[in-house]
Amino acid sequence: MCSRVYIKESLDELARSFAFAGQGELEALADCLPRYNGAPRQVYPIIIQDQMRETGTVAPVIAAAVWGLVPALANSRDRRLPLINVRCENIATDGLTGPAYRSRRCLIPVNGFFEWNYSPSRGKQPYAIAMKSDVPFALAGIWEVWRHPVGIDIRSFAVITCPANEMMQTISDRMPVILRRKNYERWLSADRNPADLMKPYPTELMTIWPIGMAVNSLRNMGSEIIDPIVWHPNA
Repeated sequence: MCSRVYIKESLDELARSFAFAGQGELEALADCLPRYNGAPRQVYPIIIQDQMRETGTVAPVIAAAVWGLVPALANSRDRRLPLINVRCENIATDGLTGPAYRSRRCLIPVNGFFEWNYSPSRGKQPYAIAMKSDVPFALAGIWEVWRHPVGIDIRSFAVITCPANEMMQTISDRMPVILRRKNYERWLSADRNPADLMKPYPTELMTIWPIGMAVNSLRNMGSEIIDPIVWHPNA
């Protein structure tokens, strides 16, 4: 499960970190970042294959999208929607996610994500997870455009999850699919089934730390959310 993320860079900084992507809808995202307590139903920058305004060619571009996938042909009354996460094991065969997986995959730039683990002394203890190098990275996702009954086109996305790596297994049995930079191009390509990319990210490249309970409320949005706390789980 992945239901919270954080992006501590400004939009310009994030664009420089993913400079291979055209600016696309960058201006429309001006007020979105930084975001230290990002949740579903909010708008995020994602990277998709689309037509570049400057050249008319199809290439990676930054786009605005709502976290919570609603497939183009979906019944809006379907109780499974919107899809926040999609399991990699059945993404290709599920009728709701298969079409987007085959032709509308995306990169979701973040600095980290959150997960919770039950503690007898504290209840659900939140953790922040990031790269040891503290660089931004990309989660694997799929995206769609759904036409709202009032006639508005809404782009949305979901995060793909896979079994947890050794580090994440200490708190959860799932983790988001994290893509290596060398695989960004292939993930966005016309390859209809890059299934081998949907696997646990190497533990040795990641870090995890306990954080305070402020992340539990979306009213809390400051950078202090990701500050580590001194906590002994067995105390």
